[in-house]
Amino acid sequence: MTERVLPLVVRIERAAPPERTDALEAAATAVLRMLDQDDWPGEIEEWQDGRIRKVVRRARGAEWRRVLALPGITVRVGTAEVRVHPPVPLDDWPKDLSRLQVSGTELGDSAPPPAPDPDVPVLWVNPHLDMTAGKAMAQAGHGAQFAWWGAGEEDRAAWRERGLAVSVRTAPPGSWPDLAGGGLPVVRDAGFTEIEPGSATVVADAPWLRTGVPEV
Repeated sequence: MTERVLPLVVRIERAAPPERTDALEAAATAVLRMLDQDDWPGEIEEWQDGRIRKVVRRARGAEWRRVLALPGITVRVGTAEVRVHPPVPLDDWPKDLSRLQVSGTELGDSAPPPAPDPDVPVLWVNPHLDMTAGKAMAQAGHGAQFAWWGAGEEDRAAWRERGLAVSVRTAPPGSWPDLAGGGLPVVRDAGFTEIEPGSATVVADAPWLRTGVPEV
């Protein structure tokens, strides 16, 4: 079986970088939009049989225009644009994706994000970890995927009506132990970059997940 990775590209123009929270939510929604369609079935199945690894790269200007010419789905959330592409072999990326940089995704928020939308799933980020926006975007994508896997058809239908939107928020430090230990799906990182292997990065929270879903 070919080991595959899911490429996510965030648009970061020098003069107008996106807000961090917008970028995280766009990445998570992009993963969901990719899962909720019928293109690239072989690539997606092979990828989901593996480690569902995701890599976020950045692009601007002509780089972004070349990215748009490749097969993929673009999602816009607020100030952020993120494009998800079909899963690619780990060691055989398309040239216009492989030349993009992974570093340089240190985004911030100009103001504290509002309270999460009560009508969409919430992806709670571990407040005790220091992650670049690119790393956090990949983790949010994992959390969104866990929420998708745990949803029934009625849940997914209602979620589609809301555009497969999610809220991504940093958990209050005092709430993190209960979130991470409360039976909701927990993303644990493989430790390839930035943080220790096995670190709990994101908890996926949605009404349909509050029924004793085991840790993933």
